[in-house]
Amino acid sequence: MAWKYSGRIIRYGKAWTDVNGNQYPSNWMGLTSDAEKKAAGLIWQDDPAPYDRRFWWSADAPKALDDRNEVDSDGKPVIDTDTGKQLVTLGLKSRWKTNTKQTAASLLAPTDWYVTRKAETDAAIPSDVTTYRAAVRTKSGTIEAAIDGAADHAAFIALFTTPVDSDGNPTGKAPISDWPDPLT
Repeated sequence: MAWKYSGRIIRYGKAWTDVNGNQYPSNWMGLTSDAEKKAAGLIWQDDPAPYDRRFWWSADAPKALDDRNEVDSDGKPVIDTDTGKQLVTLGLKSRWKTNTKQTAASLLAPTDWYVTRKAETDAAIPSDVTTYRAAVRTKSGTIEAAIDGAADHAAFIALFTTPVDSDGNPTGKAPISDWPDPLT
C-alpha cells in the first residue's frame, strides 16, 4: 500500500519533514532503498485484506449473525418512537431470511395468475406449475432452515459458497441460491 511516517502516508514526488525537523526532498522516495526508508523511520503498510461487505464491517469485524435488542448507555431498552417497542437491530440471519422470502415470492409471482384463475373459475392448474410452486416453497424453507442452522460466521458464509470439483469447476449452486430452475 504505502510507506508511512507517524501515521501519515509519505508520497512519491512530495517533500516531507520528520518530527526532528529533517527535511526530505520530493525525489527522496525514488532515490532511497527500503532499508534507508526504514532507517528514516518509515514503515511499510500493506493493503488491508479483502473482505466481503455482505458479511463484514471491516476485515476484522464481522457483522452480527443474530438480532440485537438495543439498549442505551445505562442498559435500558431503546424504544422505537414509531412502534413503542424496543428497537432491534437485525442480524445477518434475519436479513437473509427476509431476502429468501422475497426471492421465493418473486419466483412464484409469474405463476400466481394460475392460482387466481383456479380460485375464480375452478380451472385446473397445470401439474408442472403446481410442482414448481411446491419446489420453490420447499426450497425457501430449506434455505431458511440452513440460515437458522448456521452456528457461526464461517458456517453462515459457507451458505454462499458454490461447490466446486477438484479442478475448481462449479458442481452446483451455493446453498443460499439453490432455487429450482424456472418454468420455460
